[in-house]
Amino acid sequence: MDLERVNQEVEKFHQLIERKEVLKAEGRLYTGVDLGTSSIVLSVVDEGGQFVAGAFEKAHAIRDGIVVDYVDAVRITKRLKEDLEARLGQDLDIAAAAVVPGADPSTKEVVENILEGAGFFAAKVFEEPEAAAFMLGIDSGAVVDIGGGTTGISLLEEKKLVDSFDEATGGHHMNLVLSGAYQLDYDQAEEKKIRDKMEVFPVIKPVAEKMATIVKNFLAGRQVEALYLVGGATDFPQMEGLFASLTGIKTQKPKYPLYITPMGIALALLEDQDG
Repeated sequence: MDLERVNQEVEKFHQLIERKEVLKAEGRLYTGVDLGTSSIVLSVVDEGGQFVAGAFEKAHAIRDGIVVDYVDAVRITKRLKEDLEARLGQDLDIAAAAVVPGADPSTKEVVENILEGAGFFAAKVFEEPEAAAFMLGIDSGAVVDIGGGTTGISLLEEKKLVDSFDEATGGHHMNLVLSGAYQLDYDQAEEKKIRDKMEVFPVIKPVAEKMATIVKNFLAGRQVEALYLVGGATDFPQMEGLFASLTGIKTQKPKYPLYITPMGIALALLEDQDG
């Protein structure tokens, strides 16, 4: 992975979201929709592979990789889509999404229905770590996508997905620990986790160690040269060192890991359509 390149791209995308800006697009637009446990993120890429817009909103429509509030998921996705269309001055017609590794066909069908309910043509549903690998530009290694609800692992060899695994441990579980430790409600715990990363990490470290142990156990006996951490729950400065220490595998994490998967979904869709 060219970490410098990835970080530059993610920084630009982050600024598009923060400033609610759009860039001049080239040709048709492709949208990646990441339906997460704590947020929904849309990324838009043009035919040239340039990210031209993005949108983010907190949401609780998904829990542990399962859609628990279909109506809210459709409502938020549609609102973000319409906002982006207004700023871009053109329609967003084709989109893809992603699910946790090993999700059953019914979950994929529900995700497709959410996209269609929001006004998209649902072109594809990828696995989350597989989509992230497109953004990272990696051929081989293990992509570990830790979102609000789950720890998902995808093992890649020569750009092909050879195995995957998912377990229900994520940022949601960190929030529960923080809620008890600081006597906060759930939303306050989420805000503190994001705001006070250095302070809270010792408190949620056991949860992070469980995540790393899940990865270690899944990869036991396999030859893996590198781990790549993505997903909002990995956004702590200490995570790379903790994973490297517990797994014994070189570990890398890009900036704003929350955005890697939605950006990867859009790029994977672009490549799929070109192919």
